[in-house]
Parts: sequence; structure tokens; C-alpha cells
Amino acid sequence: MSTTIATGISNDEILLRLKDILRDTFEIDPARVTPDAHLFTDLELDSIDAVDLAIQVQDMTGMRIKPEDFKAVRTVDDVVATVRTLLTR
Repeated sequence: MSTTIATGISNDEILLRLKDILRDTFEIDPARVTPDAHLFTDLELDSIDAVDLAIQVQDMTGMRIKPEDFKAVRTVDDVVATVRTLLTR
């Protein structure tokens, strides 16, 4: 179902894609997914959900995520930055 995104995608487009993933995978209302939303406190994800999200990001980018690259991710904007980093490698 998911398709890899292109390297020329904007941060806003990455955010829209993340909103879709969070809605489809975790049933999170896209209106709650803002750049400053904290994954664990605002969106109520847990550590297992974070692993699932990392896998979704890998699928989205077609790139493998090193655990240390995703360990510091706390906000939606951190996820966007991680996707951007993966796409520019």
C-alpha cells in the first residue's frame, strides 16, 4: 500500500504523509498531528508504536533507519527531520 516518496518532497508534504500514516496505523486524528506535537505525550504513542512508526518511515523513504537515528525522535517535526535526512543521504 505505501509507496516510497521522492527526494524532492517538501517538509509540508512529508507532514501530510505522516498524518496519513498516524491516522491509518494508530487511528490518530490528523488534526492532532502538528509539527510540535509530542509523539508520546500529545499523540499517546508508546515504545512499541515508535518501532511501528520507524518501520513506516523506512517504508516511506525506502531507506533503512539506524536505531540511533530514531532514538532521539520525540516530536512530529523530529520525524519530518529524520525523513528529510534519510532522503538526502
